[in-house]
Amino acid sequence: MNRVPGDAENAHSSSVESCPSLRDVHSINPAQLMARIEPYEGREKKGISDVRRTFCLFVTFDLLFITLLWIIELNVKGGIETTLEKEVLQYDYSSSYFDIFLLAVFRFKVLILAYAMCRLRHWWAIAFTTAVTSAFLLAKVIISQLFSQGAFGYVLPIISFILAWIETWFLDFKVLPQEAEEENRFLIAQDASERAALLHPGVLSDGQFYSPPESVAGS
Repeated sequence: MNRVPGDAENAHSSSVESCPSLRDVHSINPAQLMARIEPYEGREKKGISDVRRTFCLFVTFDLLFITLLWIIELNVKGGIETTLEKEVLQYDYSSSYFDIFLLAVFRFKVLILAYAMCRLRHWWAIAFTTAVTSAFLLAKVIISQLFSQGAFGYVLPIISFILAWIETWFLDFKVLPQEAEEENRFLIAQDASERAALLHPGVLSDGQFYSPPESVAGS
């Protein structure tokens, strides 16, 4: 006869003991979710992700490296002023490297405008620059006489071609997938925090509890 009340009392005590743990879990989860959301909100405020900034730095490196090689080529041929006048003012498609430098400037302007200033999240801009670069360099190598002008006839076209395709690979396989993954994580965490806030708005403070005024006796 005493087992039933004892079991009921044990069940009641176990349920009472479990209530604080559940309350603790629900009170911790929103804070944990908000802690996970804060880094993503910080990235949104910055406006550009770290991986996209690395891509823009590589695009800048592309321009500076091609410029450096072109300046070295001008010095090797007999002085910057003389060779610059010959390659720019007396431009010849079959023997000048000035167009390869302009090609690097073209890639830099289009990619920085698209992915740094406009923050484009599509591959069409990099596909356009890489296609133009590849077609121009292939035509120049076939038609021009660069290979008869020494090592720079090989170096500049090959390096320009490689850098353009590295930029394409980096954007398509690193920048865009990583940004999409981070955005999905942010949306999932934000949705979970909103649900937790609706289900458990928070613990009531002491100021929200009050006692009614005493009534007059016999009223």
